[in-house]
Amino acid sequence: MEDTVVGTAVVANPHGIHARPSHAIVSTACEYQARIELRCDGRVADARSILAVMTLGAGEGTSIEVAASGEDAVQAVEHLVRVLQAAEGDAGKEAQNRGESHA
Repeated sequence: MEDTVVGTAVVANPHGIHARPSHAIVSTACEYQARIELRCDGRVADARSILAVMTLGAGEGTSIEVAASGEDAVQAVEHLVRVLQAAEGDAGKEAQNRGESHA
């Protein structure tokens, strides 16, 4: 049995893990051969499934455990922890940086 690498991230996006961050998570997970799971409040999601990731219901400040096993598990966990901790990638944040409003 392969060893599992585990990392923890706190969701930084003020809107939590909605469609856009979920897409970023899934896209990142698909770059690796490792089997990757996200664990949150007793729920487990396949990191390659956008529906599974979105149904975690992780809001800002939620702690998520990233667990991976396989040849590139260490790199996968490190990369996904960075993605989960990034507050960027949201259209509202990009507009705010340009001085626009989405009210």
